[in-house]
Amino acid sequence: MRRLISIENPSDDDRLDRAFLALADPARRRIIARLSRGPATVNELAEPFAITKQAISKHIQVLEQAQLVTRTRDAQRRPVHLNPVQLEALTAWIDQYRLVREGQFRGLDAVLRSDAALRSQAASADGRQTKD
Repeated sequence: MRRLISIENPSDDDRLDRAFLALADPARRRIIARLSRGPATVNELAEPFAITKQAISKHIQVLEQAQLVTRTRDAQRRPVHLNPVQLEALTAWIDQYRLVREGQFRGLDAVLRSDAALRSQAASADGRQTKD
């Protein structure tokens, strides 16, 4: 069962804070983008960056603390994986507000269309009155 993050729950609030704080860094966002294509080791994740593997490891730790990634052990390798459950929870939280805003914009669009139609009718009526 999918559990949405609720801002009313303090632990959920902390989880959101950690996740968004982790995603505030461009290097960590690039790591997430890379992991969206599949698991990778620290060495593989470090390749495109001009920073040390230690720095990449620290970024991964921040992402782990935010529960955005996990590590597994595969013999000598310790691949890093995206945590799709946490990413889905973040997306669901964002979608709540996106859907509310979209509904408000649709309502505004309807009001503006109605107003434009009334103005158009009024202009047509004025045009007919001046010709008569």
